[in-house]
Amino acid sequence: MAEGAISRPGDSSEPPTRELGSVRPRSMNPVELDRLIHGRVRLGIVSALAVNESLTFNELKERLDTSDGNLSVHARRLEDGGYLECRKSFEGRLPRTEYRLTASGRRALERYLNHMEALIERVRE
Repeated sequence: MAEGAISRPGDSSEPPTRELGSVRPRSMNPVELDRLIHGRVRLGIVSALAVNESLTFNELKERLDTSDGNLSVHARRLEDGGYLECRKSFEGRLPRTEYRLTASGRRALERYLNHMEALIERVRE
């Protein structure tokens, strides 16, 4: 196959294949990539919570430079997937939403990082 060409499913070419602008090693199945945390905002949420015990909605919004609606939608998807725990309370009369990464979320992030490291290593070969 010509350099830079895009392989099609079922191709039995030996070198890494290009699919939708990404490179995957022969031994990696694209299904292994966790689509739930692959996007910029979701990966940002999970990563920020991996290094902080908890963060409030406003702290995450500021760190990720995103809108209320965007953060809310992505956090809900992660919560529905079991990766985040959301706790709502009030400070005086002001609502406070706090997020924590679950054990399942930590394992998912570790798998995701291992997958990305393998991709990087394979590309550098």
